[in-house]
Amino acid sequence: MTSTIRILLDTNVIISAVLFGGNPRIILEAIRKKEFTAVTSTVLLSELADVLRKKFSFSQESMTALDMQLQKLCVLVSPPKSITILADIPDNRVLEAAVEGECTVIITGDKELLALKIYQHVRILTPDIFLKTYTISH
Repeated sequence: MTSTIRILLDTNVIISAVLFGGNPRIILEAIRKKEFTAVTSTVLLSELADVLRKKFSFSQESMTALDMQLQKLCVLVSPPKSITILADIPDNRVLEAAVEGECTVIITGDKELLALKIYQHVRILTPDIFLKTYTISH
């Protein structure tokens, strides 16, 4: 059964889940178990691919496999580029996808996004606070 709680994992959280584990991986596993509905956009998937290739030397093959997994796990949205409230342009793309995807929560480690706390009824939380706020099965 799919949860009605819709979440968007920021790129930094997905990278942490894939490479380092911890709370981000616990959240990703909860998404795999359909405890939450995950939302993303093609723009965010492209950003993820760029970061993994440039900073972590991911091969094209590894990136393609991860991209396919994420597309299966997530609802894919195509929001218009209409939000310009933050100085960091990619952060605005996160907000757009969350609003378009009718998310309950954005999960991020990004300080500028976290400073907002809430945007158009979308809560913005760290992975740690998310896990303290929402119940998941282990």
